[in-house]
Amino acid sequence: QVQLVESGGGLEQAGGSLRLSCVASTNGFSINAMGWWRQAPGKQLELVAGITGYGRTNYADSVKGRFTISRDNAKNTVYLQMNSLKPEDTAVYYCNAKIDIGDYEDDAWGQGTQVTVSS
Repeated sequence: QVQLVESGGGLEQAGGSLRLSCVASTNGFSINAMGWWRQAPGKQLELVAGITGYGRTNYADSVKGRFTISRDNAKNTVYLQMNSLKPEDTAVYYCNAKIDIGDYEDDAWGQGTQVTVSS
């Protein structure tokens, strides 16, 4: 099993920055794409940003130009640099990894880290 541990959440003022980290314990499995998702109170889980094993990225329209996803494959770590934070970025942020099982992929999820942006 792959375990993901997130860190870096917290309380920040609007316009500020936070950096989230997610470290994967792979136990010998290979990880394909990784991503950050978030869920605000009363809202559905949404994809914030994703990155493939080759570094190709995609972003939700709401965070383009403000958030940057990156990964260090040697450290099995994915990051989310969040700049120009807005109150609407307040949510629990979850790290996700696509695990290469061979013929298919499985999903691993972190426990979530709270990000709160005050106005």
